[in-house]
This record gives sequence, structure tokens and C-alpha cells, in this order.
Amino acid sequence: MNNSPRTQPVTPLYPIPLTLNDGTATDFGMFKGKVVMVVNVASNCGFTHQYAGLETLYEKFKNRGFEILGVPCNQFAGQEPGSDSEIAEFCQRNFGVSFPLTAKADVRGKGQHPLYAELTKYKTGLLPGLVKWNFEKFLVSREGEIVGRFAPTVEPDSAEVIDAIENALG
Repeated sequence: MNNSPRTQPVTPLYPIPLTLNDGTATDFGMFKGKVVMVVNVASNCGFTHQYAGLETLYEKFKNRGFEILGVPCNQFAGQEPGSDSEIAEFCQRNFGVSFPLTAKADVRGKGQHPLYAELTKYKTGLLPGLVKWNFEKFLVSREGEIVGRFAPTVEPDSAEVIDAIENALG
């Protein structure tokens, strides 16, 4: 479900450090000025097929300033057991994934990545608080504002996701 917390202040996402899947150290500021969908992903999940839909979205909108950031996570039933290199190879081989992936990270709990601490801190809307499962999607505006949140059951090619991306791209 789309949850648009537009009345909340712009989130301080850009300075949050990220380590990409290949070990490159950067921060979320690499996406400044772009619309970004952040998705916690897993290779052995019933929703793993969504990688294909995510790649299709990325190809459709990337030339308009859209990015996807996949965050591999092994916190839900151990569905992402591979190493960073195994995850990257799996995504490329099976789904042609060309959008960036981070190093494997926790999206909840004591070791929660700072990006997810920020993404989940708002308790309003239909999907408040903690990430519930793999393939939950957050949409971040060009200004770094969280403008949408979608449950794992919402497919990347659903009308509500595409509409939210279109609206965010302007």
C-alpha cells in the first residue's frame, strides 16, 4: 500500500553511509536529485521473482532520474544466505539485474542499517515501523523525502507503484 507521509520533514538520508555489493564505500547522497526505490531483497524468497519486475522498472525509468537500490538481507527465514559476490552473480545470471546492490545488511533489530533506521522511523500510515518481510519497497523523492512504502505483496509493475514513481519523477 502506498503510504505518503508528505507532512513529515525531509529525512536526512543523504549522509547515511552505504557499502555497495562490490565493497565500494559511498553514501546515500550518490542518489541526490534522483527518485530512488529502496528494496530489501533475498534470493530464496517466494517474492524473489520480483527482481525481474524491479529490473524492468529500472530500465523503464532510469533515463528520467530513477534508481533502485537493492539491500540483500538474511533476516527473514534465512532467505539470503549467500556472500555478496554470490548474491550479485545470482541476480545477474537469473534476472539481469543492473541496478546497484548494497552489501548484505540488517533491516531491523540491533544491527539495523542506518538507512533502514531512518526509513522505518515514522509510525504513521498502513505500513508503519519495522520492515515485515523481504521485498518491502520504499520510494524516496529527489529531495530525499519518503513518498511511498509498499508491502512485499505489491508487485513492482503494479499500477500503484508505477503511479507513485511517475508522480515522484514529475
